[in-house]
Amino acid sequence: MFEAFYTFEFLRNAAITGLLIGLMAPILGVFIVVRRLSLIADALSHITLTGIAASLLLEKKVLGTDLWNPIYMGMVFSVLGALAIERLRKVYKHYEELAIPIILSGGVGLGVIFISLAEGFNTDLFSYLFGSVAAVSRSSMWTALVVTAIVLLLVIVFYKELFLLSFDEEHAAVLRIGGRWIHILFILMVAVVIAASMQIVGILLVSALMTLPVAAAMRLSKSFIQTIGLSVLFGEVSVVAGLVAGYHLSIPPGGTIVMIAVMILIGAVLYKRSKKLFRVHKQTA
Repeated sequence: MFEAFYTFEFLRNAAITGLLIGLMAPILGVFIVVRRLSLIADALSHITLTGIAASLLLEKKVLGTDLWNPIYMGMVFSVLGALAIERLRKVYKHYEELAIPIILSGGVGLGVIFISLAEGFNTDLFSYLFGSVAAVSRSSMWTALVVTAIVLLLVIVFYKELFLLSFDEEHAAVLRIGGRWIHILFILMVAVVIAASMQIVGILLVSALMTLPVAAAMRLSKSFIQTIGLSVLFGEVSVVAGLVAGYHLSIPPGGTIVMIAVMILIGAVLYKRSKKLFRVHKQTA
């Protein structure tokens, strides 16, 4: 694979994009899990699929629209979905979680209509669903690079606000931290990262990369910062190992990335449990 890496540009694009995604997704995933918003990634990924389907439909029906990258239309729909979720959370003040399944269902329904009008699935849409190394273009790589830089800058600048809102929204309100606009900024970052990640992991699996490394890290870490560090480490290991395995097995990388993340999670759970049993056995001995 290393020889092919230097020979084929699409492999270099996929590797660089994968490393960027392995950094972005777990960082935002930590805040998503702590705020108990894990399902928001699923909802936005389905909205992104709707944007991709809309873009592919336009390519077939309108001349000249095949010049743009479908990822940009996916980003637009994902951002609109994020804003719609935030709006619905205000409408259903006592049942805010309803906003997520509403947008998820609407996204799936609209996506099915677009796919039907485009005369069914094709190879391009399949690669967006489950990820494809060959589908990662240079423009997608640069898009992921720009998104990573912006997301990291925003997380660093607003780290204190995001931290306080994640653990204690009431305390954040007392300190006059702008909870609403920080939350909107956060879900917009999630929306853009999901859209940028879909060509490597796949739309239907991208939420796993935001939650599985975090779930494994939470079993081993002793602080919030340590959770972020371990999440990024597990995310990068999953992406790199998944890309290598996907290349050698000639299968979409999304599934292998997710399964490696699952194995890391199982390993973390078993390690924590065995450590606990060893401690109990040592105390009773």
